[in-house]
Amino acid sequence: MSSETTTKIPGAAAVPPPGTATPKKRVPQGHRRLLTRRDRLTLGLMAGVPTILHVALVWVTAFASIALAFTTWDGIGFDSIRWVGLDNFRELFSNNPQFWPAVQHNVVWFVVLILIPTPFGLFLAVQLDKKIRFSRVYQTAFFLPVVVSMAVIGFVWQLIYNPDTGLINSLIGANEPGHYIDWIGDPDLNLWAILIAASWRHAGYMMILYLAGLKSVDPALREASALDGANEWQTFKNVVFPTLRPTNTVVLVVTIIEALRAFDLVFVFNKGAQGTELLSILVTNNIIGESSRIGYGSAIAVVLLVISLAVIIPYLIATFRKERRA
Repeated sequence: MSSETTTKIPGAAAVPPPGTATPKKRVPQGHRRLLTRRDRLTLGLMAGVPTILHVALVWVTAFASIALAFTTWDGIGFDSIRWVGLDNFRELFSNNPQFWPAVQHNVVWFVVLILIPTPFGLFLAVQLDKKIRFSRVYQTAFFLPVVVSMAVIGFVWQLIYNPDTGLINSLIGANEPGHYIDWIGDPDLNLWAILIAASWRHAGYMMILYLAGLKSVDPALREASALDGANEWQTFKNVVFPTLRPTNTVVLVVTIIEALRAFDLVFVFNKGAQGTELLSILVTNNIIGESSRIGYGSAIAVVLLVISLAVIIPYLIATFRKERRA
């Protein structure tokens, strides 16, 4: 029996046989490639620039407005700023004949939005949730005013309310000399005319919110209600609507914020004059203009901010508590 002698060449084991592929070196699991300098620079710009802009345009201006509310300043040179304490607020609450009407108009704005377009938006959402034909077309048509600028909506409704060639006066025959109805200039009509335009937009907004809430309702609840003999109205009242409580909370907060920040429509219609005063209009009129009173306008803005926080903070607290319990 002959024994074969195998000659081992140093490094031969590391050389693969001809025709075989070179095995790839495995990267250990859990190993992460470090970011390059270019990656870190890109991430820093993507996160840093929006943060800087947000802080500068939102937080800095907000705190600056709060500080200026206790001063008097005409906007010309920082050396003209004078500390007056609470004098701006005293004058606002006692000597400004436009302040309380503006507060009243904001309240009326909220009441109208919560009583008319909000239920109508819920009605539209319930009908569209039934998966009727051309549902997408209807959703687009009703939601279109929401994506259109408020200024554009104001210009459109100005054409509708035009006393001479407007659609409404033409339909009711009030476009003849001596029979004009001035929907924008009449102090008894202009606020309600603007609220109709605002409600037209708000209804589409509420429709989308409620439609999203209806999509989250468990279909088994409706089936169980139908098996118990409940009709469509009873099912909605006793089963569907109670499950929309989170959506109702969002709708309430959104409606309050919409009523407080109302500005565009009124400014386009008549700049907040002749019975359409709002808090936002008063802020603008006192800050912008030849006789600008930036400190006084900031005081009105602080009042508007406090009212908004009184609504937003309880909502955030309730939301955070609910998330912690979940």
